[in-house]
Amino acid sequence: MTRTELRPAPAPPVDEHAGDIGRLVVSCTDRPGIISGVSSFLYRRGANIVQSDQESTGAAGGRFFLRVVFHLPGLRDRLPALERGFGEEIAPRFGASYRFRDAGTPARVALLVSRHDHCLLDLLWRTRRGELPVDVVQVVSNHPDLAGDVARFGVPYAHIPVTRQTRPEAERRQLDLLRGRVDLIVLARYMQVLSGDFLAGAGVPVINIHHSFLPAFAGAGPYERARERGVKLIGATAHYATEELDEGPIIEQDVARVSHRDDVLRLRRRGADLERTVLARAVAWHCEDRVLVNGRTTIVF
Repeated sequence: MTRTELRPAPAPPVDEHAGDIGRLVVSCTDRPGIISGVSSFLYRRGANIVQSDQESTGAAGGRFFLRVVFHLPGLRDRLPALERGFGEEIAPRFGASYRFRDAGTPARVALLVSRHDHCLLDLLWRTRRGELPVDVVQVVSNHPDLAGDVARFGVPYAHIPVTRQTRPEAERRQLDLLRGRVDLIVLARYMQVLSGDFLAGAGVPVINIHHSFLPAFAGAGPYERARERGVKLIGATAHYATEELDEGPIIEQDVARVSHRDDVLRLRRRGADLERTVLARAVAWHCEDRVLVNGRTTIVF
């Protein structure tokens, strides 16, 4: 198996960010008739399905996941009616959870960061180049160090210090700043543990990035300990944040082979490269509705 076989399918032939392109994602218990019901619903409203991906965890009683890309003239104005109709006609019939999205509308994203700038600046750069379907509306940091770098991208920067004693108040200020303004929060090397109250209060998914080694080397100084143990692979993992630290459903991972000739500085640099690319892929796939959560794991189309 080649490494490319471990990735989702190549970019779709249709431009999902062109006008009048919509996406629908559905999850429910698998049973006959789901594809027929969804496609007939879209057909009756004049939509043309241009891409469809599906997955079932079991032929009998498994969990079914569907991602559909469709073209519908006047989509933006018709989207509310589509959502209502699906909720009345299809979702109750199959006990389905679902979400419609106008593919041409970028996701509103907030980036949380501490002092390491590599993931933050990479996401801002990719956004400016149009490589990510996002609108970065806010950067929040517990340090002031990166304010000047972020200002060059024209993105608001909020410095909210965090200490053990002030953490509840700091998280309240963060939530007051972000609530209702964002569809996704990305921890671009934010070196603070978010509380369950913050995750619940945010009301949107939170994506985190961290190094992943064998062994895992949790805590401080992972590259120094990796060097001491003579690891042969270093890596990075992007996952959804939950109350269990670094235990949320995994979106994307990657690794690089290293050797005894690599010093700590080279390990850090190679690790930073992995973190940048893995996080960028995870953010893109989430915002393109390619990631469907199934318990503690994910389906990535």
